Amino acid sequence: MGLKSDRWIREMVRTSRMIEPFESGQVREHEQGRVVSFGTSSYGYDVRCADEFKIFTNINSAVVDPKNFSASSFVDFRGSMCIIPPNSFALARTVEYFRIPRNVLTICLGKSTYARCGIIVNVTPLEPEWEGHVTLEFSNTTPLPARIYAHEGVAQMLFFEADESCEVSYRDRGGKYQGQKGVTLPKA
Repeated sequence: MGLKSDRWIREMVRTSRMIEPFESGQVREHEQGRVVSFGTSSYGYDVRCADEFKIFTNINSAVVDPKNFSASSFVDFRGSMCIIPPNSFALARTVEYFRIPRNVLTICLGKSTYARCGIIVNVTPLEPEWEGHVTLEFSNTTPLPARIYAHEGVAQMLFFEADESCEVSYRDRGGKYQGQKGVTLPKA
């Protein structure tokens, strides 16, 4: 299993629309000025956060239960940036829509710009033949409010191509997050 390069990423976008929209290089300057970088890097793709957020709140004194998660535990917010309360988290989604090939596993890692501020980005692996907008989880590990910027880089996707295709892909088994659009809450 090998880590794939910028050349491979560009070819997969050209032949199979693996990432849409797509930036073929690193973008550091945008219409608004300097941004947290996004786009194709040497061995990965830096994704952007869209402008729709679900900010965790416990105003209802709910118990966090992955089998029975209450949507009322979130406040919906749309904007160019999101403030995450201290020791809390928010969900967002990528601007980019992914179509993962059958012989590829994709791993997501947070960008150092956010990690060095105590903001952790978590995403589970994108499995073979999964497709959709990626739901991102931002944990604010600090005792201070933390800011996330929409339409700027937040995490890097790494693509690993297997020696052989899997017998059963995410699509084959009817994965519950297949084709997700928007910010998707946990499903039991």
